[in-house]
Amino acid sequence: MSENDPALVMRGVRKTFEAENAPVRALRGVNLTLEPGEFVALMGPSGCGKSTLLNLVAGLETPDEDELARMRRHHIGLVFQFFNLLEGMTVLENVALPAIIAGRKRKMAETRARDLLDLLGIGDKALAVPGVLSGGQRQRLAIARALANDPTLLLADEPTGALDSAGGAEVIELMRRLHRGGQTIVLVTHAAEVAAAAGRVVRMSDGRITEPEPADGDTAVAVAG
Repeated sequence: MSENDPALVMRGVRKTFEAENAPVRALRGVNLTLEPGEFVALMGPSGCGKSTLLNLVAGLETPDEDELARMRRHHIGLVFQFFNLLEGMTVLENVALPAIIAGRKRKMAETRARDLLDLLGIGDKALAVPGVLSGGQRQRLAIARALANDPTLLLADEPTGALDSAGGAEVIELMRRLHRGGQTIVLVTHAAEVAAAAGRVVRMSDGRITEPEPADGDTAVAVAG
């Protein structure tokens, strides 16, 4: 894909989970296009399919359809609500690990990690363990880790949900700053004040996006790479 192509294209995407009583249709033909450099907030009530959509884009779930356009996981960075940090490793090691797993030499990975920690304002915590950080600092660490492999697309699932108001405000300002620097972001949130930070709000209900999107073309999910 060229740099002028969309960062994300979804066409007619469906996801069904098998349940004890009856199948649960989490996504019912989702159409969504995301342009490079966009900051999109995905909103909707609990159970509407927001997190399922995000997990599918991240490669944590697969759609019902057999035809799936190429998805490159190393172009995706994912930030979780509850951080998912490795408590037995230092802050620096937490950030460097994804790049090392992806094949980058340790020295290069650690240099990149230090740069990210400095960028996000926690460079002085590099040798600490996550347990000594505040909630806002832990989410900054999680974001730094998600950026370790220079992702085309940063996905954030309720990144302020486990934080107090001050920590949440820190994280949203950080997202704004990353967006101003050119990062493409999709953020799932229930909170209107969080969604207000984004350039576009996409609303979901009952497994569908409730705004017009082109319906032509084959079922597909594609992430630019």
